[in-house]
Amino acid sequence: MKIKLKRCLLRISGEDAKNFLQGQFTNDITKIKPNEIQVNAYCQHQGKIMSLLWVFMKHNSFFISFPEDLKELVLSKLRMFKLMSQVEIEDLSKMVHQYGLIKEDNLDSYKINDTLSLLTSSELITDSHDISQWELACIKECLPEIYLSISEKHIPQALNLDINQFGVSFTKGCYPGQEVVARMHYLGKPKRRLFRFQTKFKVSIGDSLNTNDSKSMKSSGQVIRVVNEGHVFHFLGVFEINNINDGIYLNNDENKSVKLVHE
Repeated sequence: MKIKLKRCLLRISGEDAKNFLQGQFTNDITKIKPNEIQVNAYCQHQGKIMSLLWVFMKHNSFFISFPEDLKELVLSKLRMFKLMSQVEIEDLSKMVHQYGLIKEDNLDSYKINDTLSLLTSSELITDSHDISQWELACIKECLPEIYLSISEKHIPQALNLDINQFGVSFTKGCYPGQEVVARMHYLGKPKRRLFRFQTKFKVSIGDSLNTNDSKSMKSSGQVIRVVNEGHVFHFLGVFEINNINDGIYLNNDENKSVKLVHE
């Protein structure tokens, strides 16, 4: 099953490309495997995620895939840090189509996990399926995403990127926000984690998640990824660990309850 994705695609090449990217992203790009996606966070100086990135290699170049509404933000940051490095940054978004694959083997695709993979093609595939099927599959796999409306809101631990070092390496060198992310890992415990929910009420990215037992001055959590399937909204949300089993509702409306999915 192939689903056309609305994502930006950058190619990073040049003799300094590896060292340049290693100093920008949270994961260890020297460990990228052939035909596999490595998930990375691109953080600002306070450790908040500007964008989640899918990084892969092809023909000795690095490719970076992320939601298209973050293109200007990501490009501006990469260009700002490039300085005098021997690095070329190319935007291939209009030349290369990106397709999400669900439980489909393809020799030319890049594996995200055992269920999901990414296929890039210079040709448009006309039998693409609806994007909602991809979103539902990603939510079931608890694969987070960051869009412009929720950029710079959450640290990597809140999106579970530190678990098994899925999207964060704690043995690589420095990157923007590294001190904050490392301090949380070695000296503290995250107060919020990523969970899967569902509800019969309409949900949008950026909506707040609340509970009466929270001591936070802000909302207890936030919706970061959502899809509607029939009369049910499935979504991923960042939420306070200590209150995850309490009554949770949307946007300070106690009549709009949400259910934690334990699968």
